[in-house]
Amino acid sequence: ATEDTQTVVNFTQLTFADEFDVDGPPNPGKWVYDIGIGPGNDGWGNGELQYYTNRPENVVVSNGYLIITAIKENFETAGYTSARLLTKGKFDQQYGRFEARMRLPYGKGMWPAFWMLGANIDTNPWPFCGEIDIMENRGRTPSIVSGALHGPGYWGANPEGSNPALKEYDFVNDRVDTGFHVYGIEWGPQYINLYVDDVLYKQFTPEDEKVTGPWVFDQGPFFMLINLAIGGNFDGPPNNETVFPQTMLVDYVRVYKYNGLD
Repeated sequence: ATEDTQTVVNFTQLTFADEFDVDGPPNPGKWVYDIGIGPGNDGWGNGELQYYTNRPENVVVSNGYLIITAIKENFETAGYTSARLLTKGKFDQQYGRFEARMRLPYGKGMWPAFWMLGANIDTNPWPFCGEIDIMENRGRTPSIVSGALHGPGYWGANPEGSNPALKEYDFVNDRVDTGFHVYGIEWGPQYINLYVDDVLYKQFTPEDEKVTGPWVFDQGPFFMLINLAIGGNFDGPPNNETVFPQTMLVDYVRVYKYNGLD
């Protein structure tokens, strides 16, 4: 936000929190699962190689962490398994601060993500519903993460050749797989700010040169997703040096209300 906006916005009222402090499956009151290889058996539209399951081998809460594990194994029609959790139908919110503290996996073909979709996706299909990528990582680049917005005219895999509004963050002297970092956004009317730890590294607004279509982020609430994909068009497939299994650890997910000027 602008300096003026920052003085009136605060994100102190907690509206959602999962501290992952009860061992077992993820809290069913907060999370549901995507299962399989995508509605069209197409790798979730991204050419991903994994089969998402709800098995404890792939997703479990243990010792204070949500643990998503990617395994190289033949399962159903895929050669890998992993997990994807979402709050669809359980929690969604328009505006606010959304954050997660995570330690990511490492290796070519690993594609961990913490992201959001417009809650009206069933009646307003992607990309018109909007997508906010709070954090994505190419497993081969353990010092770089990115955040992005997808909307009509600026979305991934667009046959017309446009791209999402994307910004990278370089840790320089740190890595995503050797320690935990907080990945978050602060989202209000006409802006989305991207954060790593306490660093604001990008503000997107409707006027941003990479937002080459309608700004669809003021139309209603969004829900959250956390997943560990394998392969796909972001980092490509694993190679001979990619070690399995790989784990993505989530220490917490927290959401705060937007208390700024409407």
